[in-house]
Amino acid sequence: MSPEAAAPAFRRPTTWVLPVVAVSIVMSLLAALYLGGILDPKENFRHFPVALVVSDEGDVLPNGEQANLGQQIGQGIADGIDAEKIDLKQVGIAEAQNLLANGDVYGAIVVPSDFTKRVSILTQASVVAGDIERPIVTIMTNPRAGTLGSSLMTTIGDTALDSANGTLGERLTTQATEALPAGATLSGAAALTLAAPVDIVVTPYDPLPDGTGLGLSAFYYALLLVLAGFTGAMIASALVDSALGFVPLEFGPTFLQRRRSTDSRLRVLAAKWLTMVVTGFVVSGLYVAIATALGMPIPNALGLWLFGVLAISAVGITAVSVLSIFGTPGLILNLVVFVILGLPSAGATIPIQASPALFGWLAQFEPMHQVYLAVRSILYFDSRWNSGLAHGLGMTLLGLVIGLVLGALVIAIYDRKGYDRTPAVTGSPGDEPEGLVDDVAQRSAGRE
Repeated sequence: MSPEAAAPAFRRPTTWVLPVVAVSIVMSLLAALYLGGILDPKENFRHFPVALVVSDEGDVLPNGEQANLGQQIGQGIADGIDAEKIDLKQVGIAEAQNLLANGDVYGAIVVPSDFTKRVSILTQASVVAGDIERPIVTIMTNPRAGTLGSSLMTTIGDTALDSANGTLGERLTTQATEALPAGATLSGAAALTLAAPVDIVVTPYDPLPDGTGLGLSAFYYALLLVLAGFTGAMIASALVDSALGFVPLEFGPTFLQRRRSTDSRLRVLAAKWLTMVVTGFVVSGLYVAIATALGMPIPNALGLWLFGVLAISAVGITAVSVLSIFGTPGLILNLVVFVILGLPSAGATIPIQASPALFGWLAQFEPMHQVYLAVRSILYFDSRWNSGLAHGLGMTLLGLVIGLVLGALVIAIYDRKGYDRTPAVTGSPGDEPEGLVDDVAQRSAGRE
């Protein structure tokens, strides 16, 4: 086509305004969601799950009072926490370990069985000569549930215990002062120790091994699976359509337009589905092999490969169905569903309970979150059924069924209504295609 014929088309505002507007809208949505989801996790706390274990058996204090200071500390923590922001689960040590092992909590605050006894010893040691050993309260973080979640857990524990520590310190200081002989005063060291009597120890529960990217390997692997399905669907759809003559295929200056196939829309869709399933088997195997070669720990390689096949197939089949139903707008729709909305609602880098409420709603059905839960279970939680594997597997299967049913139903209607894929020529004279070429490569350099 000559430059003279092409110029009028470019001067039409819709030729360039529409792409600018579409890209601007999509990228603005991307910026709003991504930045809005990460800027202030603490302000977005919403039922952040934390376990509280109080195992204190109580003891007799130096003044003869029978007390259970651990229970008082626990009650103080519970009273000082906003129940809307923190979901405090008061459980025994065995249940807390089960919650940690399944990734159901981001950490636990543990008051030991001898807490009151150690407080009593501390109070006596402050008025007599001897070393002073402070009672311990442990903050157990859960790095396998999320790196940032562990950091937020430490902040929550420190904040909750600081208040309880100060209250207990005032009480012990008063008791120790009353126990001193007339005219005597507490030493500076003793006064400082009693003012903050509890030694807060932060320790990880079941630390992650090396090669896990500080707990991010599960997220990036899940991202790879979703991208394989999402981008694979676009690539497979374009190549299958070009092979069947529905769209041209270009390699550099080479332009190839095959004779248009007479296959129905449904047959073409089925061919694309099959392509994505085969792609899932191959790419999932490559992912496992590459991850192993790079030193990433994979305790259940077979399970990871099989779930990868399912995830890639489910995302790919659904994305292909969307492309077949909506055509070109399906590209943007897939981008929004699988990437723009998927990444911030995955709950991997920022916990869902520390993200805006919108992401908590999206996480109920967004593919990225479901895939991440299953991958995290396989990589970090020994593929325990209750650690996210059952949920992720079930939701991925549901997504696969939705993609199959929706695609087959709508495309069958298109076929029945006679909506074949014959191009309709629009625009002003001079914009029409020069004709279809049967398996002939035309080089742009030689065209007028």
